[in-house]
Amino acid sequence: MPITDWQVKISQSRGAPYFFNTKTKESTWTAPAELSEDEVNTLLSELQASRPSNGQVRASHLLVKHSGSRRPASWKESNITRTKDEAIEILRGYQTEIGTSAEKFGELASVHSDCSSHAQNGDLGWFGPGQMQKPFETAAFGLEVGKISDIISTDSGVHLVMRTG
Repeated sequence: MPITDWQVKISQSRGAPYFFNTKTKESTWTAPAELSEDEVNTLLSELQASRPSNGQVRASHLLVKHSGSRRPASWKESNITRTKDEAIEILRGYQTEIGTSAEKFGELASVHSDCSSHAQNGDLGWFGPGQMQKPFETAAFGLEVGKISDIISTDSGVHLVMRTG
């Protein structure tokens, strides 16, 4: 039985920890006043223990496919006919709209990404070296948490990548 109704979770949009009350469904970015320093430290330690070992990152992406993509189809379109240059222009527009906002990144990925990860605001979860296409992996591992890449091109299409963990 837990000592508190509070948990620490990681925000998908910001990649930052927040406190969540499982009973009241309240969430807050700062430690609740009712928790002692020891309880806060225990919750943060439990979160750290549940995270993957070093060598892994967590990332989200916004994918725009084009006719030259490995599989030029998506959940939105069964036959993608746009050129790579057109896909890049579309992504540049999203990039301008996003700026540095993790929240806006997730919002646009949920609506516009050609990847099935759109259902999770573009979240791809945790992965280690060798699990993604090299340009994508290089971008994800090279970013600081919360930062967004420039446009990355892979066999799948063109992407914006945001490191979330």
